[in-house]
Amino acid sequence: MRMHLKLLRIGIFCEIIFFTSVALAQTNKASNTSRAKTAFQTSSKWLPQIDIRSDVAIVYGVNGNPSDHDLTSTFMSRVKSWRDKGYTTHFMTGIAWGSYQDYFLGEWDGKLHLNEGQVEQSGDTIWHGEHVPYIVPNKSFLNYMKTAIIKKVIDAGISSIYLEEPEFWARAGYSSQFKKEWEDHYGFAWQPQCQSPESTWLSNKLKYQLYYNAIDEVSKFAKTYGNEKGLDVKVYIPTHSLVNYSAWHIVSPEASLASLEGIDGYIAQVWTGTSRTPNYFNGILKERTFENAFLEYGSMVSMTAPTNRKIFFLTDPIEDRNQSWEDYKKNYQATFVAKLLYPGNANYEVMPWPERIYTRPYSVAGTDKKILIPKTYSMQMQIMINALNNIQVSENKVSGDQGIAVAMSNSLMFQTFPNHDDYKDPNFSNFYGQTFPLLKRGIPVSTVHLENLGYQQSLQAKKILILSYSNMKPNNPEEHEYLAKWIKKGGVLVYAGADNDPYQQVKEWWNTGDFSYKKPIEHLTDLLNIDYPEVNKVYQAGKGKVYFIKQNPKDFVMNKNGDEAFLNTVNTAYAEVNNGQKLQYKNSFTLVRGAYELVATLDESVSKNPVITRGSYIDLFDPELPVLSEKITKPGEQSFLYNINNVEDKDKPQVLASASRIYEEEVRTTSYSFVCKSPLDTNNSMRILLPQQPKSILLNNKSLRKSPGAYYQYDQKSKTLLLQFANNPEGVKLLIKW
Repeated sequence: MRMHLKLLRIGIFCEIIFFTSVALAQTNKASNTSRAKTAFQTSSKWLPQIDIRSDVAIVYGVNGNPSDHDLTSTFMSRVKSWRDKGYTTHFMTGIAWGSYQDYFLGEWDGKLHLNEGQVEQSGDTIWHGEHVPYIVPNKSFLNYMKTAIIKKVIDAGISSIYLEEPEFWARAGYSSQFKKEWEDHYGFAWQPQCQSPESTWLSNKLKYQLYYNAIDEVSKFAKTYGNEKGLDVKVYIPTHSLVNYSAWHIVSPEASLASLEGIDGYIAQVWTGTSRTPNYFNGILKERTFENAFLEYGSMVSMTAPTNRKIFFLTDPIEDRNQSWEDYKKNYQATFVAKLLYPGNANYEVMPWPERIYTRPYSVAGTDKKILIPKTYSMQMQIMINALNNIQVSENKVSGDQGIAVAMSNSLMFQTFPNHDDYKDPNFSNFYGQTFPLLKRGIPVSTVHLENLGYQQSLQAKKILILSYSNMKPNNPEEHEYLAKWIKKGGVLVYAGADNDPYQQVKEWWNTGDFSYKKPIEHLTDLLNIDYPEVNKVYQAGKGKVYFIKQNPKDFVMNKNGDEAFLNTVNTAYAEVNNGQKLQYKNSFTLVRGAYELVATLDESVSKNPVITRGSYIDLFDPELPVLSEKITKPGEQSFLYNINNVEDKDKPQVLASASRIYEEEVRTTSYSFVCKSPLDTNNSMRILLPQQPKSILLNNKSLRKSPGAYYQYDQKSKTLLLQFANNPEGVKLLIKW
């Protein structure tokens, strides 16, 4: 053991010297001064097969990723390999788990820390990998994170740090470490969360607080230490949406982090694996990937927009569960279009783990086969992610009646698990009961976080706010004061809830101290000078109104045609604030973002008709990049189109769509040249706007005709050239003459 520790010290000393020398050499490459619109995360060193050419390579883990099998490359060698290829490098690591075996197994401070993991009622630790438990954050662990991880990364010259997934499982809360944190926080003996709704509430609220404190402490350290090193360190939180964490029974600080001084933004971790979580609508439980993704991204926008924090939208072309490649593709397209329907954001994590996507064969569901990603799918995927490098923020709005929002709060996570005899919310249905009846009828319902009501932007342009305390509770009386002020100025609140769940009576602010309300909603009705009704009722409150529906929202979706009364109420309310016009139901969402156009046609909606788009379009979901005069998007499908007629300078030769990134463009009177880069062992497909049919095409100074596998075709009507050839991460030089 002593010899092992001695060798470890020597290794650490050598790495510190290496870190310092590399950091000094990289000072001029500080990540915050570089373009950071698109990114990906990887625990691999640079490989030609995964060189996807986003702006930022987020290098994962000082010690790699717990799920990696090959950790032969050191952290700095991985960083250097990406920097040498022109990438800005950021850093990501888990804050609730990670390759911290040196901490857990006692190599860091000589003490074992495996007993600090999250433990469920059975006594089993919840593991993320071998010798990697989900951690109960404590003083010792946070000291390790600061000195062994964050300090080392900043010493390497990296100034953008991502603390991933501050997650505490709702089913956990039985470890000795958690019991100690409970007694320190509450000042009385630990209570098992399965004992009562009160215990459940207190347990989950503490889990939230522990990670709130952890993020606050680590981010402050990163900022302070970075400042000492002359670096303006940025700290981001990659996190699932509040919708997903609530549905998956996980507790996290979520919206509260946006108010911390040390937090600069988020990555919205939304992908097929989260969005295909089954939910109820019209009495049917099934996957609804597009609709769920739309609400997940929306909740992340609601969480960050009022605070002006930066946010990256994540999508993943595959997922952890084994499916067919066709299944991955279908659901990837659904989440991809859902995120682009939020035109106020244009920052994207284009994929996690490209090494997993490009180099590892995946088991095909229902078979014993393992298949590497098909060339057609990788080509389509690269067309899509290269479009993300170009797509910009737009002031356009997604089609549909605007101004209807559903209130959310972190407390949604406090009463999801475990179930109690007098409270059940199957598949998070109380939330979907407020959103799906509108979303499925083509109403782009948004969300508002109660935690952000202090920001004026939160309720700006909101005509109707839908609120329920059936599955969450207000965090403080100030939130009601903001709501009351908004209503009295003309806002309309639709409150749906029977208010009969046991969490109404947990010991909280509305029934302690200066308040003695039986239900939290009674505090709001008092502020509005209205009564709390026992039946459905409408009240005038200043210039606004409050509509009460005495029914839990889960009934609206768990029962067939259960949303009729809810829809009638919202329609009536909307007409009052919209000059008598009721909601316009439809079965689709569309959006124009410059030359890019998005279409999502809904199934289970008011019509089974497809959306037909006419004009001159490139189909960006087809790797052949066909030019279409008509695109039909059927119910349950989405389309991603490039409108050639919307090109700003039609006389200028330019690449409109490509499975590669374009560099070194040069336009002359009768020629157009550029270099394109994309991963090795993939194929390129690109459509180029040209004034006339080319006379010659040179690929790496050789005639395209003599390049094996190369293909081209000029479309006279659209004045576009289709080119296809093998990709190369070192660059393929094209020279086109006419």
